[in-house]
Amino acid sequence: MTILVTGATGRVGTQVVQQLVQRGAAVRALVRDPSKANFPAGVGVVQGDLLDVDALRVAFKGVNTLFLLNAVAGDEFTQALIPLNVARDSGVERVVYLSVLHSDRFPNVPHFAVKQGAERMIEQMGFSATILRPAYFIDNELMVKDVILNHNVYPMPIGGKGLAMIAVSDIAEVAAIELMRRAQAPGKLPNEIINLVGPDTLTGTEVAAIWTEVLGRPVAYGGDDPSGFEQNMATFMPKWMAYEMRLMAERYVSDGLLPEAGDQERLTRLLGRPLHTYREFASAMAAQ
Repeated sequence: MTILVTGATGRVGTQVVQQLVQRGAAVRALVRDPSKANFPAGVGVVQGDLLDVDALRVAFKGVNTLFLLNAVAGDEFTQALIPLNVARDSGVERVVYLSVLHSDRFPNVPHFAVKQGAERMIEQMGFSATILRPAYFIDNELMVKDVILNHNVYPMPIGGKGLAMIAVSDIAEVAAIELMRRAQAPGKLPNEIINLVGPDTLTGTEVAAIWTEVLGRPVAYGGDDPSGFEQNMATFMPKWMAYEMRLMAERYVSDGLLPEAGDQERLTRLLGRPLHTYREFASAMAAQ
């Protein structure tokens, strides 16, 4: 029983690998640059990427379960479809796919539309799969912590409808639980969709209020206009990606990213503990 983890050196993938090792799994990681791979002892490493068919064929040998994580990229859809095809060709039927909450509701946001397409392919190709649909990552705030801490402004234009923010550590642990469940099953299990949400659904104003409390000084919400957000993102990422982030922010403002009834309770039962809160994250950042 070997589990292949893609995106293994990223924020989510690193923790998925750690969680799997803690559970006694045999883990193999597909990485672009092995020099950046700092994994626990015993984790196998294959150099390559999601478009490297030869590397994928090597990586899938002896694997029975795939964790598929696709980063936002111009060719993200191809990066999802190629490994799924190679997995099927290699006899790998069990998949845990990291999608996004409400992937079917935001068709104008490219990475939402891509993930909806990949979900459809997984279903139609007959995989035994868990689709994980995370909401907004609390850990995304690391990108703007300096603005919050040094300028007393919460700059993310997330609106007033609310986002169900979840910690990456919770995402990774649920992923590991599902990977182990599928990998150890005597046969193919029914497909499932799990919404990954945090314990709180927060607006921009509410997030700013949390920072005000933990820092002990006023922190203002920067507002719903995504223009400045797009401009700031474009200083350290491609302009098409910054525009995509703007499109996502516009949908956050207009629609929010809200949990379904029972989502939090399901995750609490699955983890056997409470979900991590935004306030815990903010307090840790303030303490540093």
